[in-house]
Amino acid sequence: MRFMLLQNYGEVESGCAPMTEWTPGDVKAHIDFQHALNQELTERGELVDAQGLAGPDQARFVVSAGTGAPVITDGPFPESKELLAGYRMVDVESLARALEIAAQASAAPGPDGAPIRQAIEVREVLSAPDPEV
Repeated sequence: MRFMLLQNYGEVESGCAPMTEWTPGDVKAHIDFQHALNQELTERGELVDAQGLAGPDQARFVVSAGTGAPVITDGPFPESKELLAGYRMVDVESLARALEIAAQASAAPGPDGAPIRQAIEVREVLSAPDPEV
């Protein structure tokens, strides 16, 4: 079973400051944690992909009717409070295992090593119907 573990920009349960306000040492510890978790998942054969995404100041929204030029606008809109920051795709035996991994990711260290308690959205990746059936 494949699951997307989605990490968002925005408030975290711990109320810690945004990463842009962390000390370089705290940022390094956080990134090192992410690399170690990815390595662990790779060794277990569970990691499909993991990526951080550019900041919301670089986001673009595209809308198209399929005819003519699409409408492309800068994002995010000021009222947006959460935007996708990164993701992991895992291939695991069960939802329970995906939730375990999400819990590990949620406990990533923040300022002074305290867990940031970031909400991780867990969504199963659905397959397209088999066209042969």
